[in-house]
Amino acid sequence: MDKLLLIDDEVDVQYSFRRIFSSPELELHTASSGEEGLKLLAQVKPDLVISDIRMAGLNGLETLRRLRQTDARLPVILMTAYGTTQMAIEAMKLGAYDYVLKPFDVPKLQQLVANALRASRDMKQTVTLQPLLEQGDYDLGVVGRSEPMQQVFKLVGQVAPSDATVLITGESGTGKELVARAIYQNSRRSQQPFVALNCAAIPENLLESELFGHERGAFTGATAQRIGRFEQGNGGTVFLDEIGDMPLATQTKILRVLQNGTFERVGGNQTVTVDVRIIAATNKPLEQAVAQKQFREDLFYRLNVVRIPLPALRERPEDIRLLVDYFLRKLAGPGAKPRSLATSALAALESYQWPGNVRELENCVRRATVVAKGPAILLADLPADLTQAVAAATTGPGAVAPTPPSAAVTNPASAGPEIAPPAAGTRGVSPNWAELARTMFRYARLDPKLKVLPAVERELIIEALKETRGNQVQAAKLLGITRATLRKRVEKFGIKQELNVG
Repeated sequence: MDKLLLIDDEVDVQYSFRRIFSSPELELHTASSGEEGLKLLAQVKPDLVISDIRMAGLNGLETLRRLRQTDARLPVILMTAYGTTQMAIEAMKLGAYDYVLKPFDVPKLQQLVANALRASRDMKQTVTLQPLLEQGDYDLGVVGRSEPMQQVFKLVGQVAPSDATVLITGESGTGKELVARAIYQNSRRSQQPFVALNCAAIPENLLESELFGHERGAFTGATAQRIGRFEQGNGGTVFLDEIGDMPLATQTKILRVLQNGTFERVGGNQTVTVDVRIIAATNKPLEQAVAQKQFREDLFYRLNVVRIPLPALRERPEDIRLLVDYFLRKLAGPGAKPRSLATSALAALESYQWPGNVRELENCVRRATVVAKGPAILLADLPADLTQAVAAATTGPGAVAPTPPSAAVTNPASAGPEIAPPAAGTRGVSPNWAELARTMFRYARLDPKLKVLPAVERELIIEALKETRGNQVQAAKLLGITRATLRKRVEKFGIKQELNVG
């Protein structure tokens, strides 16, 4: 539940806020003076503070100054019926999240509060880098022990202490915003604001106003001065997601901020100076956009100081078990026992190509926990399109036979490369596997010299190596054996020389 602290000496305003923000998801606390508000701060621990400026005793500006000294990441919105340009400028210099005039427009105020609370959650959520999944409660995690993710962890650790501009690239759903937050939380600006904006989600005609703010009367509907994201993030970090979708005209202004930290609000002529670190992300190939004159070359080089490419999930299948375990624990909640996962379901998840990457995997696990009828998630609980795609891939030319159904894996992350034992009574053999075995014995009757098991084993190893392009680690996982065992089999059957792989 979010907590809102209102500091205002007018009883009518407090009453209005109780009516406007009456919600089971929001807890409202009120104070009649700046001094009372500061006393409530440690007790309430609010996620957002809204304070009047003109009050007896400690005024709103001085209250803001002290709040910022206590916690610079706490968003503070100031409001007054006696607004002046100089007052707005002073409020933003002190680090106010925004500034509104009384009487306020209720829908706009509600939207502003929602945005400020979202920003507050962004700054408080802890992003942990988890090469190996460990016990403990955390809200967000960048999980993985694959080699590509190890490189990401190293780059985050190297770049976080500096103020260098970072460009994070990768497909949608790979976790670009999580990596941006990890950089922020491990930087010297971690106690300052973190402001995120998805450039693709804002209409082109409103994007400049979102970024740089606007003056009153700058355009139709601009009834009051508005502070943009760069001023909100002054002293901290601004994350520009999907920057590849930013219009060329706005790119020019972003370039100026990167060069000297200055800009003008829309409709204004006064230069605003900010100190922000910029982290940008995109799922588009910016080099190609530059070549096509859709992205400024000079801005690209300004952003591409340190580049962190995120691998697609299909490029790190060894992390799927860790991610599934992480999502199951997260969905279960603190102290609750997470659901288990049948080996056949895990095999399907590891075989799927995941066009939606980690985000798609999380949604898939979430759906499975909803539709599962028992303590274990079964293959039938996975989306039909996923299981159909896996089935098509495993029955096509050069495909590897699917893993036979077996008992549930209690903890997918801790499961080793060996497949769990088959369920009692099934002997791990489905009708399809039985038919395959009968076919092989027919060949054995035709050729008494044929050794069935070695022949089948050799062909399976060859197909696994072909499927993984000679990657023995991945081939061993497909076969359900260790890499050392696979290496011995490759040498035994002379496969390495024959295929020239390994």
